[in-house]
Amino acid sequence: MSIGSTKRKWEEKLKNVEELASCYKRRPLCSSYKPKLSNPLQPSSVWKLFYRQIHAFNFVKTCKEDVHVFALEKCDGNNQRLYLVTTYTELWFYYRKHETKLKHCYEIIPETAVCKLYFDLEFYKPTNQGANANQMVADLIKFIGRKLDEYYEIKCSAENILKLDSSTEEKYSCHLIFLLENAAFKNNIHIGNFLRTIMQPAILLTKNKDAMDPQNINSVGRCYKTTTDLPTCFENDSLVKDVCQNLELDSYKISEKGTSEENPDLSFLIVNGKQGEKQLFVDLGVYTKNRNFRLYMSSKAGRTVTLNIAEDNKFVPKPVNNSCIDEQYFLSSLICNVRFSDCLKILSYVFFSFTAPIEGCHCSPYPEIDNFVHTLIKKDNVQGGIRRWNYFSLEQLIVYDIFNYRWCRNIGRAHKSNNIMIIVDLKNENWYQKCHDPICRAENFKSECFPLPAEVCLPFFFKEVCFSLLILKFSYNFVPMGTKPNTSQKKKGVGAATEHSR
Repeated sequence: MSIGSTKRKWEEKLKNVEELASCYKRRPLCSSYKPKLSNPLQPSSVWKLFYRQIHAFNFVKTCKEDVHVFALEKCDGNNQRLYLVTTYTELWFYYRKHETKLKHCYEIIPETAVCKLYFDLEFYKPTNQGANANQMVADLIKFIGRKLDEYYEIKCSAENILKLDSSTEEKYSCHLIFLLENAAFKNNIHIGNFLRTIMQPAILLTKNKDAMDPQNINSVGRCYKTTTDLPTCFENDSLVKDVCQNLELDSYKISEKGTSEENPDLSFLIVNGKQGEKQLFVDLGVYTKNRNFRLYMSSKAGRTVTLNIAEDNKFVPKPVNNSCIDEQYFLSSLICNVRFSDCLKILSYVFFSFTAPIEGCHCSPYPEIDNFVHTLIKKDNVQGGIRRWNYFSLEQLIVYDIFNYRWCRNIGRAHKSNNIMIIVDLKNENWYQKCHDPICRAENFKSECFPLPAEVCLPFFFKEVCFSLLILKFSYNFVPMGTKPNTSQKKKGVGAATEHSR
């Protein structure tokens, strides 16, 4: 072999190695997520993809870990999505290492989950020349702060609000996430009800020109019920009757013609749409069932602009050991990252009629579990009931507030005036009792855990549903042995939630 031939082969090998090195540099090999023994709080690995959102949620119900559903948007021009089930910890492990162009991820906000107050703000710059977006956001924060104080006695400031920005030269776009101290909304439907009421004057301005008349704006009448489930550390037993147990603060309000303070100028909420039409600066369409909400550091498919910390953001997360600041911003930005605690206030907002009763308030999405709880509180000639329930998706807990049943396992007898809570842990398939009594709360009392009956555990429901579907498939879509099943429907439904994204 000649020296020239050897040299050419060597140069060719060297070129291949350089190309491979360049490829690895652009797309480095990612290490696998492995929980460390040195950090016992790290969850086990769960990483599963689904074509259908409903299948992803069904799988969540069978998992022992604190898993959640996320939507991954594909860059194929069809806005198709896959649904990922994983933990916050494992998602961040891979998410932080992805190239920007691969990040098109959305948090799915379950329809019944307790969640943070959040906003999607946007307007087109060409049709809103001279609009001061930062001032508009500041005015909105002040307005919402006043209303939270007025309706729920909740204080907040810009330091409690995470501001994310993904604006372009054509469009202003920003997300606000309110990290209220010891408070969260029952679910995003209640957020929508609350915002549509307090912004009703501005909504009227977008409907017709006649609404521009201040008299028409001030004459808006709305009937509603606001409730705040307060922790009993603020309870004054001598003033609270049994019907108000569990510290429900009910206020019935009817807005009528009033002063300018009661009906502030909301013109800053009105912007021009792409075609010049009047619309709200606040997108009220993001408070719907199983809403897809874009994640921090993600972009929409086909776009390069990511959702990042705004320059004028004033919220700074508290430092946590073994966690970087970006991870804390990421966790703070997750709408359903709300943990249950005794001092957490659950804010709700329900429209009502003076003549029609409010129905469905006491029924959770799991009637079998509701029935089981009733068996615990209806005995020994005592007819207890469920006042309300709240679902915490982060820990898969259903917290039942009980009335007319005060038996406490801590003192071995019934309390004289304080009711109890039954907490059902869907993930660990057990239940336990906590108490509203100040002494029990001071002791941080929590009863021993009792197993749920097999027939009310979620894996049992899941198997029953799968069995029913199997029977239906066998009955209506029988495939003879030796033939291939029709898989053409496999991808049907992908991207069904596209219209819900922001």
